[in-house]
Amino acid sequence: MQILFETPLSGETYVAAQGWRMASLPSCPLHPQGGCSFSRHGTYPRVTPAGTRIPRWYCPEGHRTFSLLPDFLASRLPGTLAALERVVLYVELAGSVEAAADTLRPDDVSLPSAVRWVRRRIHLVRDVLAGVLQTAPAVFRDCQPSITSFGERLHGPGVLAALRTTFAVYLPSLPAPLGFAPRGADFRRTQHNSGADPPTFRH
Repeated sequence: MQILFETPLSGETYVAAQGWRMASLPSCPLHPQGGCSFSRHGTYPRVTPAGTRIPRWYCPEGHRTFSLLPDFLASRLPGTLAALERVVLYVELAGSVEAAADTLRPDDVSLPSAVRWVRRRIHLVRDVLAGVLQTAPAVFRDCQPSITSFGERLHGPGVLAALRTTFAVYLPSLPAPLGFAPRGADFRRTQHNSGADPPTFRH
């Protein structure tokens, strides 16, 4: 299970400072009153940014591991939210997946592979934004599930980072790469139905 690790560090600074050593999870999420053998369980690597490691804990009684994901990283996808957002925004402004993929691809990657890589990110981000629209339709009235549309509403870049911070309570039911819902989970079955209203943005 992934849990958000709020940190002021950027990806590069997190690696340089070994930010995973600063992370703490004082109690077991399954047994907050104690009574289990909850303990730190090492770290595991992320491909990008290079050198990134994610701290992990384990509850033997619950047979569950818990990892603290730094808030700048995409979930279940390599890289940062900022880098992901730049790719999707580039495609939206380019108006063509193929043209954007041709520009963004490394020299050793074929165009068909680059197109698949870009399309996957577009679909993931659109699913996330559609989930946010279901969660807070009044907040994002008239918005479309695109980085461009949300950026206009939020008055600037950093859309995915802003949404992750504001909708932190909904992350267990929002899909990756923003939230932590398992792949294939139906967001409509897990969205918030009671309790506090969705957050509002100041603008």
